[in-house]
Amino acid sequence: MKAKIKPVVFALVAAGVIGSSIELGRNYGAQGILSPAHAATSERTGSAAQPAALPNFSSIVEQTGPAVVNISATQNERKAAAADGPGLSPDHPMYEFFRHFGAPMPHGKMPSHGQGSGFVVSKDGYIITNAHVVDNASEVKVKLNDRREFTAKIVGMDRLTDVAVLKIDAQDLSVVSIGKTDRLKVGAWVVAIGSPFGFENSVSAGIVSAKSRSLPNESRVPFIQTDVAVNPGNSGGPLLNLKGEVVGVNSQIYSRTGGYMGLSFAIPIDLAMKIKDELVKHGKVSHGRIGVSIQEVNQALAESFGLDTPRGALVGSVEPGSPAEKAGIQTGDVILSIDGEAISRIGDLPSRVAARKPGERATLALWRNGKERAVEITIGEFPADKVAGVASGGEHAKLGVMVRPLDSGERKKAEVEGGLVVEKVDGAAERAGITPGDIILSANGTPVKDVAGLRVQVENSGKNVALLVQRDGNRIFVPVRVG
Repeated sequence: MKAKIKPVVFALVAAGVIGSSIELGRNYGAQGILSPAHAATSERTGSAAQPAALPNFSSIVEQTGPAVVNISATQNERKAAAADGPGLSPDHPMYEFFRHFGAPMPHGKMPSHGQGSGFVVSKDGYIITNAHVVDNASEVKVKLNDRREFTAKIVGMDRLTDVAVLKIDAQDLSVVSIGKTDRLKVGAWVVAIGSPFGFENSVSAGIVSAKSRSLPNESRVPFIQTDVAVNPGNSGGPLLNLKGEVVGVNSQIYSRTGGYMGLSFAIPIDLAMKIKDELVKHGKVSHGRIGVSIQEVNQALAESFGLDTPRGALVGSVEPGSPAEKAGIQTGDVILSIDGEAISRIGDLPSRVAARKPGERATLALWRNGKERAVEITIGEFPADKVAGVASGGEHAKLGVMVRPLDSGERKKAEVEGGLVVEKVDGAAERAGITPGDIILSANGTPVKDVAGLRVQVENSGKNVALLVQRDGNRIFVPVRVG
């Protein structure tokens, strides 16, 4: 089976107790590990070596534990599987019960419940978690360490970085201390606190395996890779250094089985806090883009292009009309740096471009025809990918579709000037017959060219909204009851 990068959301429901257990070898004694230096001294002198002490994580847990929360999210109704298959999706709380005990799976529509983790960043109730934990949720419950429970508002979420901000109506809460990702060293001890498989305030520990790790389809986040045990339900919980400071948000695992296999990934806290500030202030996040597809430069390609070492990001294609095309970037160029920041690996470029605001000017160093040259570029904006009809505060999605604007190629192929393509559908839109791939051209007779326009029409509609939909070249009005 091919290994996949899976968000911990694949089992927001399930989650098992993860502890950090350190098995001491027979020769190391019960108090600590014999360091290589001490071992060498012992061999030379014959003296009894003093073992190096292991980190004591209890003080970190005492300091930070009260600010870590358990999150329960109720997603909108989803369609059950066909009658000849399991009637519950694997992320349903009762899935494992029916599967293990051989009972018939129930069918029909039912709410989907999931669990995740989060942490409090302000005394007045702002909480950071993963976007996938609360995405499309109709209700979000937050349980504090002292067992108090609150209904949370979704202040905003950013799917591109998988960061979401919640707000509960509470005061004088325990909060976490925020650290600095750039001070985190590979090999340093780190601790995760969360609710794996629903077991609240479980603690696991390990070390930082790598930094600035780029993952498939997640290239705009320079992940922290660790070997900390992270399982479904740990999503959104804090990754802590030995000072008890949050340095990351646990988000992804690499697994062949759906469970922990020694590879877990966290969003750097510097990035998460930046996203949090924008969501609190504006309710959304703007990401920069330049409009190129890129690939890694290996040794063979470096030699072909005359580069001294494999570095940079090789441009495979340039989107027509994009900032890159306007700046004169060509297929075959190797982007070596942006504003003097070296692009060592392919993942460096997307994360650094996305961190810049649309409209900003930047200088790219390019390698072309065996020479380095500089070009000025104006950063564009990454297309918004929002759920139409979802108001801040986690209210029911009126329409129940995830849509995005068509790119130039899609507009040309569909022979339309605007419109939004449906990527996911649920709720009211699904019941009305809207399917993924449909192109929404207008709502209540008003053409829609962007997500904001569709949202306005849906919010201003009564109990029904009439969508003009194009499907397989044919157009039809579809009434959707949203009241």
